[in-house]
Amino acid sequence: MDTLQQQHSQRQIAYWLLIGVGMIIIQVLIGGITRLTESGLSITEWKPITGSLPPLNEAAWQLEFDKYKVTDQFKYVHQNFTLSEFKFIFFWEWFHRTWARLMGLVFLFGFIYFLAKRKFESRMIKPMIILFLLGGLQGFIGWFMVKSGLVPEKYFVGHVELTTHFIAALGLLCYTLWFALSLLVTEHQKVIDTKLKNLLLLILAVLFFQLIYGAFMAGLRAAITAPTWPDINGSMFPAMNELSPFTKNLVSNPIAIHFIHRGLAYVLVVLIGIWWFKSRAIANNKLFNRLRITVVLLVLMQVLLGILTVLNATYANRLVVLGVSHQFVAMILLMVIVSLLFVVRKKDTAFA
Repeated sequence: MDTLQQQHSQRQIAYWLLIGVGMIIIQVLIGGITRLTESGLSITEWKPITGSLPPLNEAAWQLEFDKYKVTDQFKYVHQNFTLSEFKFIFFWEWFHRTWARLMGLVFLFGFIYFLAKRKFESRMIKPMIILFLLGGLQGFIGWFMVKSGLVPEKYFVGHVELTTHFIAALGLLCYTLWFALSLLVTEHQKVIDTKLKNLLLLILAVLFFQLIYGAFMAGLRAAITAPTWPDINGSMFPAMNELSPFTKNLVSNPIAIHFIHRGLAYVLVVLIGIWWFKSRAIANNKLFNRLRITVVLLVLMQVLLGILTVLNATYANRLVVLGVSHQFVAMILLMVIVSLLFVVRKKDTAFA
């Protein structure tokens, strides 16, 4: 009876964590819209409590608009903005911050509820603490990112700061998902195969850098600099040495970032194809085989969306829709690979 009660409690906690996973996905997508609509600098202050309410009258709206007018983004990019247009970009930044607050409350109240009901096991306390620390860190990184665009001669947030914020969000997403999987996946659903595990780790490493360069693409608006495919402005190997020293091109040259991002996508397709072929012998594990098929479909969909995003980069509305869709599939692909990493174990790994 105690075992059944324990399993029931674990499922409840896991479902709560998966709600958190869903909210993190939505938060990242809202962040993507905020970025693509150039809304991120519309709120120039960080007020964790009072900032949860938007301006409630025209005087308050005008005050916020006046604060935005001080930024170089307004002076040199949006100098013709009306109050109505400002309200549009303000909404996305406010919504992004408000959703983060709501997400924090869902985690906090869930934690208090399960703690009061004594549903937590002692082994869960440390992961819970880490989860809250990661969430708090993400909020700090978010404000640090916004501040990077509120300095003279900066029209947008820094692309390195944007990337840090994005990768930290994905880290929180993966950690929460892993925690949930540890409560849901049973021993008989796991697969022992060291070679497949090692190849998955390589795929994750390539995807990690692919996601970094995807964020660089967004931060530097690199898609607009080369809205062509399969070539990059007429060349398969464009010049990528405009900046000095050369290593700076790997971080700040839009064309070089474009080339690397595309190249890593092709490498991922090949690696996942090889992994899929090598894993074909495992046929008696329903969870594994669902994930196995899904990861192939997702990577092909992701490449297609990437191509469409690039080809439509000069159309603002299409870029928002396709760019956010591209980001969404990237997150789902990451989650499936993380799930496979949880399911596939090395021979010397205990089923913990």
